[in-house]
Amino acid sequence: MQKGVATVAQLSSFDEIIDARTPAEFAEDHIPGAINLPVLDNEERIIVGTMYKQQSAFDARRLGGALVAANISRHMLAALQGKPKNWRPLIYCWRGGQRSGSFATWLRMVGWDACQLEGGYKAFRHHVIAEIERITPALDLRIVCGPTGSAKTRVLEALAELGAQTLDLEDLAAHKGSVLGGLPDRPQPAQKHFETTLCARMQALDPSRPVYVEAESRKIGLVFVPEPLIMAMRRAPCVMIDASRDARLDFLVRDYAYLGDDIATLQANLHRLREHQSRETLERWQALAAGHALPELFGELIDQHYDPLYRRSQNGNYAGFGTAPHVATEDLSEAGIRRLAADVIALERSAAGATNAA
Repeated sequence: MQKGVATVAQLSSFDEIIDARTPAEFAEDHIPGAINLPVLDNEERIIVGTMYKQQSAFDARRLGGALVAANISRHMLAALQGKPKNWRPLIYCWRGGQRSGSFATWLRMVGWDACQLEGGYKAFRHHVIAEIERITPALDLRIVCGPTGSAKTRVLEALAELGAQTLDLEDLAAHKGSVLGGLPDRPQPAQKHFETTLCARMQALDPSRPVYVEAESRKIGLVFVPEPLIMAMRRAPCVMIDASRDARLDFLVRDYAYLGDDIATLQANLHRLREHQSRETLERWQALAAGHALPELFGELIDQHYDPLYRRSQNGNYAGFGTAPHVATEDLSEAGIRRLAADVIALERSAAGATNAA
């Protein structure tokens, strides 16, 4: 390996990882744990790029070099001022080119053992995709199914508290997966960042133990579940949460209570159902939303939208849906959800015991 250059496989051997790209590039996705010390900010990169295309490469490099030098100097006097002599950083940009190369050169001149990431973020991105594809077939997935309002995500959380392995895709996607599923306090990540955090979570899983995952559509809000994982989920065994309609309605009213504080957003989300519901139905639902009548609204959504959609999609998408064991409940309180999680684990132990006996 060339001196001063490192590969993605060596990420863990450095004291710090520095992303030299713009704040906009960093916000879209970055290597977990990296800090952003841009050598060009968002506006500067646009200016230099425009000059490169419209004037000349020389003029662009002259201006870019001055801006890069000024920004590196600012970082040296601020974020990097207290770093010890034996500090060992890794620097990357988009493709392991001039931005990270310039930064690494400056740091090496100071005396730090700085390295540049070979291939830059692009190499890391290829690594993420390859890792998801590699890990997925080794996972022993269990799909937690149930119609909207069955508290599947809360059951996953309770399973994790009981020591089971879980993969909470909705948490990683910052979305509950339904038309009303946007979270009030967390924007959805970009697709690349979703896949980066998903990859890190998958790498931490033990393939010798079951992994519980909630049944999802291919798309969760605005992000997509990677193809290898969604296909493996659809082939995996299922367990069905069979909650009563009253329990589901009570849970939905509690779980989506924040929608009553933002009627405009609620009505905008309901409007997205215009291709699936009649104008009269949508007008009634809009009126219920305006009147803060969430129990009535959610009850109609269960009966006329969510349940019919669920019956169509799960039967067709999940091979184990029809033969899934059922865990029934009429209580989706916190205590009821804990009991559900314990029942799911008991099912797994029973199945494992039967397999061993055979």
